[in-house]
Amino acid sequence: MDQTLPVASTADLAAEIAPLARRYKRANGPVIRLVNRLGGTLEHQLSALPQGVRNQLEKLTAQALEASYGIASRAPDLGTRAPMMAAVAAGAAGGAGGLATAVAELPVTVTLFLNTIRSVAREAGLDPDEDWVRAECLQVFAAGSPLAQDDGVNTSFLASRLALTGSTAQNLIRTIAPRLAAVLGQKLAAQAVPVIGAVSGAALNAAFLSYYREIARVRFELVKLGRVHGAEAVEAEFRLAVTPPKVIRA
Repeated sequence: MDQTLPVASTADLAAEIAPLARRYKRANGPVIRLVNRLGGTLEHQLSALPQGVRNQLEKLTAQALEASYGIASRAPDLGTRAPMMAAVAAGAAGGAGGLATAVAELPVTVTLFLNTIRSVAREAGLDPDEDWVRAECLQVFAAGSPLAQDDGVNTSFLASRLALTGSTAQNLIRTIAPRLAAVLGQKLAAQAVPVIGAVSGAALNAAFLSYYREIARVRFELVKLGRVHGAEAVEAEFRLAVTPPKVIRA
């Protein structure tokens, strides 16, 4: 008796990816859309930050990622609502004192983001303590960003389920830090004004956490589809669904 499993068709793959592509496109909520409309204003505020802070932003982000990477793996699953409440509280506290408290709040916020991403991995049936899943959790921060100027779609899966040693984790964090730093820089700029910054920090933390949670849900579903159809086929189909080729009219 032939026990060969049926091969999933390209049409099946396209049908499964279409809702994920729509979800990816809808990830930017109203707060993030407002941030993008105010992009010029925030860029001006960012340029007004002390040069030392701007120079150190990428380094601070990498340090926050490294710290949160260790903490999040030991933290309990906070569920669905608790991370959002904690992110709002942290953003408000960070913005209440202006730039100094906003910078101090970065590791807390990044840890909350990463904890939420790990929870999504768990919901998808993955073990967030497996090395390759931990790497995929970090990769969520590189899978596009909520900023309008970032039109890239980074859906690349890790070619091999590598064992994350301290050095490979640091290398991965170094590649992710610049993209996340661009996002956090906008947040710092909005939080730099005391009191008003508290409102901005709370709103942006909530918006960014929602964004990364949605991106994580899409990414882990793509990972699962990759097991059936192959990672390359899934990545190619998703890119096509998110950024269809332009039609050149005669």
